[in-house]
Amino acid sequence: MGSTDSKLNFRKAVIQLTTKTQPVEATDDAFWDQFWADTTTTVQDVFALVPAAEIRAVREESPSNLATLCYKAVEKLVQGAESGCPTEREKQVILNCTCILSRILPYIFEDQDWRGFFWSTVPGAGRAGTDELDDDEGARPLAESLLLAIADLLFCPDFTVHSHRRGPDSVENMQSIDSCEYIWEAGVGFAQSPPLNYIHDLNRTELLRLLLTCFSEAMYLPSSTDNAVLNPWVTFFCSTENRHALPLFTSLLNVVCAYDPVGYGIPYNHLLFSDYREQLVEQAVQILIVTLEHDGGVPHRPPSPSSIEEHESAGPENLFVNYLSRIHREEDFDFVLKGLARLLTNPLTQTYLPNSTKKIQFHQELLVLFWKLCDFNKKFLFFVLKSSDVLDILVPILFYLNDARADQSRVGLMHIGVFILLLLSGERNFGVRLNKPYSVHVPMDIPVFTGTHADLLIVVFHKIITTGHQRLQPLFDCLLTIVVNVSPYLKSLSMVAANKLLHLLEAFSTSWFLYSVAQNHHLVFFLLEAFNNIIQYQFDGNCNLVYAIIRKRNVFHQLANLPSDPASIQKALQRKRKSPDVISRTGSQETVSMEGSRPAVPAEPGTLKTSLVAIPGIEKLTEKSQVSEDGTMVSVPKTGRPQRAHSDQHAVVGTSDTESNSGRDNEALSWKCKLPLQTIMRLLQVLVPQVEKICIDKGLTDESEILKFLQHGTLVGLLPVPHPILIRKYQANAGTAMWFRTYMWGVVYLRNVDPPIWYDTDVRLFEIQKM
Repeated sequence: MGSTDSKLNFRKAVIQLTTKTQPVEATDDAFWDQFWADTTTTVQDVFALVPAAEIRAVREESPSNLATLCYKAVEKLVQGAESGCPTEREKQVILNCTCILSRILPYIFEDQDWRGFFWSTVPGAGRAGTDELDDDEGARPLAESLLLAIADLLFCPDFTVHSHRRGPDSVENMQSIDSCEYIWEAGVGFAQSPPLNYIHDLNRTELLRLLLTCFSEAMYLPSSTDNAVLNPWVTFFCSTENRHALPLFTSLLNVVCAYDPVGYGIPYNHLLFSDYREQLVEQAVQILIVTLEHDGGVPHRPPSPSSIEEHESAGPENLFVNYLSRIHREEDFDFVLKGLARLLTNPLTQTYLPNSTKKIQFHQELLVLFWKLCDFNKKFLFFVLKSSDVLDILVPILFYLNDARADQSRVGLMHIGVFILLLLSGERNFGVRLNKPYSVHVPMDIPVFTGTHADLLIVVFHKIITTGHQRLQPLFDCLLTIVVNVSPYLKSLSMVAANKLLHLLEAFSTSWFLYSVAQNHHLVFFLLEAFNNIIQYQFDGNCNLVYAIIRKRNVFHQLANLPSDPASIQKALQRKRKSPDVISRTGSQETVSMEGSRPAVPAEPGTLKTSLVAIPGIEKLTEKSQVSEDGTMVSVPKTGRPQRAHSDQHAVVGTSDTESNSGRDNEALSWKCKLPLQTIMRLLQVLVPQVEKICIDKGLTDESEILKFLQHGTLVGLLPVPHPILIRKYQANAGTAMWFRTYMWGVVYLRNVDPPIWYDTDVRLFEIQKM
């Protein structure tokens, strides 16, 4: 039958369904089979031939017919999962039912009265190949039957996996199949790489799309910080009820991390043939991040394969989280890290032939997956930081941050990138790794510099703060917290990076900026703390920073003498009204940008974006730890109301560089006497006269001679006693959990445009906004 006839017949069936006012019996197979038995329709056809208005009309006017359609489609999937779809016709029925359910489910979810429908039992729907479910009391809810059928079908020989048996009677028994032998790709816990089969990839992609649609009920519930509210679809699918949980988790992870978009290295190869694996990888990574969102529940002990470590304590109910947290072999970590780094770096790859290599679009999902790996598996986090491989993740993140800084539709990408760097910066090894020279030179529109990865980080952060859009201001605290966390380990900042830090201090310490918002002084505290860390712990290699501090010494003197009388404050705030620009570029000495870079640009008009919830303040995002002499970290208890400090020694430890107590009028400037200026003032007191003297004595005007002098100088015994190193480590909380849920589903919503699964449905987790 031709494709046009097929579509015509399918459309006729849809019209019949929408025009029937009487319920159609479930036993009327001649009617229901029109939707799947004799048609060959793609998912795009189904979306075009089943308009939203008609689904809603059936839902309102003939609810029993919509219910029967869903039930019959699920029944077909259950039957296919039992039989193993031996014929081509049966395979096509499964695909048609899959597409129809993907189309209808969002309209079930958007109506509160329908949301419980899939969790009700339908007589006889419990047939999942187990006899004890045949009686109605044990009948499974429709949702469970659907999820188990999808899981079975994802390991169906000759449909989604290669058959291991060959011969005349080569139909494998679906009930006795050991799906661990059919994992889709080599990698974690599985050594064989099955041959690529694009039909299998296409079939897997359709089933995963339906699975993602099942999980998307979360989009139709308003945002809530109550983390006890679990997604019932995800909870069931990732429980011990799903016998394929382990091989499916492994298949998804391996397919993503083994994917190489460049393929065979032939230029323009992506224009010559379709890459079905890319569609599969996109669906796989989206399923992974959605299933890994919930990590809690009733503890129990899941089966443990050899590649995943045994644990004495009971694991969490979500098996995907459990398996992810127990990966422990070095070769598995290496495979995952190298795979993610390869994919994250892909959009940065420059070639001499324009558009000659495929550029992937799913970097946001990859960043969420990397976040989940570090969050749930601390051994993976330590592995990442053990070598300079972490820089292969850092550079693409900095590229994305720099590239998205002017585009308000990508504010979520900015946040996830900064959150990852905040998480990494809480570990000493991250700061140490940043000292590696930066020689990759990915084209970014930042000043050309010669230096380390630390310089790259500082230069990009400066660019974000000075030229990003207004909605990034809540991230300034996070950006500078990262700088403070790594500062005690930075051996040698370049002159470019040193000048950028001093320019930020200059901008943030103007009196109008400090007085205009109660929290603004935090930014000055962070910068001063970073300078103090470098001077106290890394003075020897940092002559560039010391020189920049000496050159800008008036900024520190002005800070020390900030006027605090009401008249001066009023005057400063009036000055602000005349120059509303938060941070000017003047004085930051912009230089030529890197060759081959393109400037960061705002979103195209009409670009869709999804709204995000606000992130908690830095004091809720982090907890303070003090680094003791042996390198271990000791948690610093949160103080209720900070005492007044007698010197910057007290100000640095445990009190209020970021804990705001500026809400009360009589303490509006209580932070002023805590500015940690003592170390820098002592440095200036010692070095400025020396520098001035050699300039006069030797008639020096050349910067390099002064730097040489500073390089060999010492402040041993002249500075105050070094303060303990204070690290602010990221800590999860209900606010960030809600932010991640909103961001992740927003990404999934916007990335699934062909077909547009959720477009124009009544989503409530976020708003869809046009730029």
